Amino acid sequence: MPDYKSTLNLPKTDFAMKANLSQAEPLTVKRWQDEALYDTVQAARANAPLYSFHDGPPYANGSIHLGHLLNKVLKDIVVRSRLMDGMRVPYVPGWDCHGLPIEHKVVTDMNEKGKLQKVMELPDDQRRMIIRRECQAYADKFVKLQAGQMQRLLTLADYANPYLTMKPAFEGAVIEDFADLVEQGLVYRALKPVHWSIANRTALAEAELEYEDRQDLSVYVDFEAADREAVERVFGCELDCTPSFTIWTTTPWTLPANLAIAVHADYRYAMVEVDGNLAIMASDLVAKVTKLAGSDKVRIVAETDGAKLVGLKYRHPFCDRESSVVAADYVTLEDGTGLVHT
Repeated sequence: MPDYKSTLNLPKTDFAMKANLSQAEPLTVKRWQDEALYDTVQAARANAPLYSFHDGPPYANGSIHLGHLLNKVLKDIVVRSRLMDGMRVPYVPGWDCHGLPIEHKVVTDMNEKGKLQKVMELPDDQRRMIIRRECQAYADKFVKLQAGQMQRLLTLADYANPYLTMKPAFEGAVIEDFADLVEQGLVYRALKPVHWSIANRTALAEAELEYEDRQDLSVYVDFEAADREAVERVFGCELDCTPSFTIWTTTPWTLPANLAIAVHADYRYAMVEVDGNLAIMASDLVAKVTKLAGSDKVRIVAETDGAKLVGLKYRHPFCDRESSVVAADYVTLEDGTGLVHT
């Protein structure tokens, strides 16, 4: 049989058939460290235009995941592209070392090891310092772990000198910047509602909140119109009794704070006679609402555009005040009456 293999012009390459990343990545990381690649690049760009790049810190808890990978790779693309444009781009990675997840994990581990009970018997100041040192050690552990994993992604950053939110130098810099804001008159004291953990005695971030799904009751509430003649003009009809604006809410405890009823300017609204009473609601929701109410005697008296309802006055059902109907784009026809208690 003829040897056709020798007649083929097959390209040859030094690239391995397989990436073998588990072996290749550590070797590349070591070579970069031996060559001081990051410092070398910064030195070569010492007199170049500065491109400031700030790294929002990941949380020092657990191994990195796909979210970290996406975040770091995208940032690395920005850093390298600016370097190739001839700029100097210092990239100092950082870690957020504070928060309830670390504290909860440390306390849980101490409890499992039988240390917590003894610590809780100590004076308050000693107990706090022991737990804080454990939290610091925990954060240090995962900063080192994540830094190593991020270097395995071959991202170019100053991993030897990261910023850590628990370091005194960082905390001092924050205080200095805050003092500058105070001097400029940009800081003031005021009231603001925040999510608060009674057990942990601290404010909670939105990401730390967990809501349990549950079935709950909702209510329909009538707000009587303050000016019947004005309503008659809007709907173009005469009425035998004063109508009400019917709202639907899943948070009835907020009713005392009601200051407005929102409608959608582009929706159609109906004056509906229900069991002898007059109610105003979105035309598309009349059948649904009256069915839920179990009403048999239903008659649409008149209809109008939501925009014409804006400015009409109504009385609060149990507070001595009048408020106005307003327009809002967030009003929907998915649930309720098309009128939103606000």
